[in-house]
Amino acid sequence: MTDRLTPRAREIATAARTLLEEAGPAAVTMRALADHLGIKAPSLYKHFPDKHAVEVELTAQLLEESAVALEEAEAREPGSLPALGEAYRTYALAHPHLYCLATERPLPRAQLPAGLEDRAAMPLMRACDGDLDLARSVWAFAHGMVILEIHGRFPDDADLAAAWKRGLRAFHP
Repeated sequence: MTDRLTPRAREIATAARTLLEEAGPAAVTMRALADHLGIKAPSLYKHFPDKHAVEVELTAQLLEESAVALEEAEAREPGSLPALGEAYRTYALAHPHLYCLATERPLPRAQLPAGLEDRAAMPLMRACDGDLDLARSVWAFAHGMVILEIHGRFPDDADLAAAWKRGLRAFHP
């Protein structure tokens, strides 16, 4: 995942991830990172040119980790949209701040490691028999369900497991 980073850049990315997971995207500032690491902010710029570059690294981490989660689900139950949906939801809910940082703004495709976005999408593409429109529709459903759950938009008595099951069945009866 982070082999592309120097040891110091990896340390900075780890600190950024800690701040993010603990307090959300607004907590990830270059000053907060420097304070967390016990260094002066200008030292960070030797490794990341700006905050956006740190956010790109965090987005890459989400794609890498979610790819692994989906690949593992696919290995357990090849072609199963419910298995992929469960893995996607479980990962997103375990990392809500990272999920929001990476999905609630434009994807910095040009700055991500080559092939990473495709890798993250491949288990779903395979489950959808290569149908790109279907895969995009399933992803939009899953993202919508997850983001609404993260933001507490469902009523307390909502049976989300049933909604996921029904929604995914609509795509693959």
